[in-house]
Order: sequence, then structure tokens, then C-alpha cells
Amino acid sequence: MSPKISTEIILAALGKVQEPELHKDLVTLNMIRDLEVNEQEVRFTILLTTPACPLKVSIEKAAREAVLTVPGVRTVTIKMDASVPADGRVRGLLQLPVRNAIAVASGKGGVGKSTVSANLAVALAQCGARVGLMDADIYGPNIPTMMGIHDVPGTKDNKLIPAEAYGVKLMSMGFLVKPGQPLIWRGPMLNSAIRQFLTDVEWGELDYLIIDLPPGTGDVPLSLAQSLPLSGVIIVTLPQAVSLEDASRGLEMFRTLEVPILGVIENMRGEFFGSGGGEDLAQVARVPFLGAVPMEQSVRIGGDTGEPVVASRPNSAAAQALISIAEKVAARVSISALEQNNAPKINII
Repeated sequence: MSPKISTEIILAALGKVQEPELHKDLVTLNMIRDLEVNEQEVRFTILLTTPACPLKVSIEKAAREAVLTVPGVRTVTIKMDASVPADGRVRGLLQLPVRNAIAVASGKGGVGKSTVSANLAVALAQCGARVGLMDADIYGPNIPTMMGIHDVPGTKDNKLIPAEAYGVKLMSMGFLVKPGQPLIWRGPMLNSAIRQFLTDVEWGELDYLIIDLPPGTGDVPLSLAQSLPLSGVIIVTLPQAVSLEDASRGLEMFRTLEVPILGVIENMRGEFFGSGGGEDLAQVARVPFLGAVPMEQSVRIGGDTGEPVVASRPNSAAAQALISIAEKVAARVSISALEQNNAPKINII
């Protein structure tokens, strides 16, 4: 006769499986849901902290092996699901239905920051996350071209309805001005535009809002940091020294503003621009190096035709690098949100 298997026994086995990045077991983290035991068959759901979890395969494998060690268990059925934790700071200030806001910045133009932003957003959406992409590069709004969308659907209840492409909701100044029309704006108008993009757009519930910033350390990054407590910022640089110097200034600006630095991306790595500069910057600044994107013609073609490379050529080296970076970013943001939510609350009277 097979031994009787209880949910308590199964939970005890799963309590030995560690989440590799959070360094706690799946039961303590409340990641085991809908556990059912039917004689020799066990069913349950593992609720990840992001659908883009880079370790979901290894977590599922470890959980399956742990349950199969229980005497009498013959089959294990696991459903993988995800619920992205919310950064309470983001929701708190403007009451946005956004769980996490991630800015993509650079110290200078021409480093492919918008390309990285668009592809990270699409990669996260492909994993099943609810994603918005806000083009805050007011003077040079390129996101509509890169995503292949040039008009917004209109308004509803005095709010702009964002466009949508590749499962990503989009808003850009490029939708609101005529092609080629220059915007000769100063600080107050820029600040107003940023706040309107945050509060006057019907974003809906989002797991991630990716914000493509203009290059440099001017009014828009400052306005954004003051308007919205960011979950973190990603710094994009080219490998060569001149780009690294400017990227370092941008990084230190966000550090001064007390915005968490999620890490550095080295873009366009290869024979033309060289390699390794992004890693050096990350090491000197003591922040994570998120990865390097090789210089490939398919990335440029995708940006020109409105077909981001992670969607048009997902098996290319550049797309695989961007997908891996998106997974790392999602993991870091989830860890940070969970740490904030678990931190002791201090009430100041």
C-alpha cells in the first residue's frame, strides 16, 4: 500500500527549494498556490515575481524533483504563473496604476537608447507582462517610428488613449505634433508635458512602464525624477571612451537624485566601436553590468521599419542579448519591490 500523501508533506518538500535570487524557499515566499494532492498525483502553481523570470525553468525543475522525492508520488503537474510586485513609491505619488517605472537614459545621443527601450518593452510584453512605453524624449521622439505606429486612437473621458504595438501601450510627443515640427520648449513646459504623459493618459494597469529619456542631464530627467519616484534607471552606453564619460555623468546625476541604478548596458559592441567599456563603467560605478548588445544590421533595419529585433528576428544574437537583459531588469525590479514591501514601516508623528 502506498503511503498517504498530505499537503503538509508536499509543502515540507517544497520548503527545501530556494528561489535563487531572493534566497528564501518557495513556501516562505508564498509562491506555492492551488496545491492539490490526489492519491499519487500532485498539482500546484508556482507564482513567480515576474513573467520574465530568467530562472523559471530551473525553479520548476527543482520543485518537481523535490516533490518526486516524497514516497508515493508518481506524477507532478506544475503550472507556472506570475504576479509582479508593485513598487509602492511609484503608485503612491500620482496614484498611477503602474507597478514599476523604469527609465532608460544615456549621457549623450546616438547610443541606441530608444532602440534599447523599445526592444526591452517588447521583450517584457512577449513574456506576458503588461507593459507601457513612454517616449519622454520630447525633442526627438523616435519611438513611434521604431514601433511602427504614428497615430493614437483618440481620447476617452478627457484622457488620451495610448497606441498599442507588439502588446505594448505607447505614448509619445511624436503622436501629437506634425512630422518635422520642432519643439522649442523650456523647463516649465517640459515639466508639464511629462506630468501630462503620466496622469492624462489611460495607461490602465501596468506591470512595467518603460520611459525613454532624452540624452543628457537636462530638464526632462530632472522633471521626471521629481514627478515620479522611479523604480530604477538603466544607463545605455557605447564601448568607446567618449561615450563612457558622458554615460558616467548621467549615472551620477541619477545617483545624486537617489534613483536606484539598475545597471549598465553596452550597446553596439563589435569591431567598429570596440568592446568592454560598459563593463568597465559598471565596475567603476559599482553597479551591475546588465549585458552587451552586439552591433547587427538587423537592429537598425528593425528600428527603421517599425519591427523591433526581438520580434522580427528573435533568434539573432542581438535579440537574445536584449531578451536576457530584459529578464535581468525584471528580476532586479522584483527583488527591489519585495524588499521595500517587506521593510519595517516607520511612522513619523
